[in-house]
Amino acid sequence: MKKVILSLLCFLTVLSAQAQNSYNESLIDLARVYKNGMFGTAEPTKKTIKQLKEKNTSDSLQNTIPFILECVTVKSKILNKSFLTLPDDKTLQSVYIIREVSQNMREEDGPTNEKLVDSLLKSTIQRELLVDQYYNTLFTANGNKNQPFNLSKYDFNLDEYNLANDTEKGIFFLRCMSICGSTIWGFMNIPKPANTGKAMDFINKFPKINGQDYYRYTDLYFEDFQIVYNDSLQSYKGVFIDKYYDLMLNHLICMDK
Repeated sequence: MKKVILSLLCFLTVLSAQAQNSYNESLIDLARVYKNGMFGTAEPTKKTIKQLKEKNTSDSLQNTIPFILECVTVKSKILNKSFLTLPDDKTLQSVYIIREVSQNMREEDGPTNEKLVDSLLKSTIQRELLVDQYYNTLFTANGNKNQPFNLSKYDFNLDEYNLANDTEKGIFFLRCMSICGSTIWGFMNIPKPANTGKAMDFINKFPKINGQDYYRYTDLYFEDFQIVYNDSLQSYKGVFIDKYYDLMLNHLICMDK
């Protein structure tokens, strides 16, 4: 009887190791798909998509694969409520790792992708960073894959997306506003004088937040946390509320003109 139990335990250990290796390899595969397809009109081939789905029949990446594939799809539906809704912790971790590995693939002197995945899986990553990376990925994908920019039909109700508290709602809001601000930055900062007319055209395409204009959102008194930004550790609120104030200032200048 003891031999049977030991054999069963050995068998289960082998299966667990194989499942973990498959999961790690799939994260690297998805990171490569994301890296190669995140910009412009680039998309993964039907063969690549089929291989990914055939390779991953377990539950470990059931939410991650559709999310990443939607991020690299032209005319993406990444702003559907199913993607706007914050997913489970495993998916948040997977998306975070995929983004980190895709960035590592662009570095000449980084660690191997296998070592990076292993290291990140063993690390305790702050939840705020996981949430931030998820919405950073989502809004960046929409900006890259859906042109021309137009969010005027959207009204983001922050009570509908499984956001646990004001911090997570604030992250969603600030990442959305960061993308919106980037659409008018060039018109306000490159030409002299600023092209306020063109900038206002884009401002008129900004989304509503909780049924109101974006600048009426005020729930930004959540506890701050640190984020790596421009290769240094910085205050999250310091970076993104700064960007938000710049956006509102530019909006005010446009209205004044």
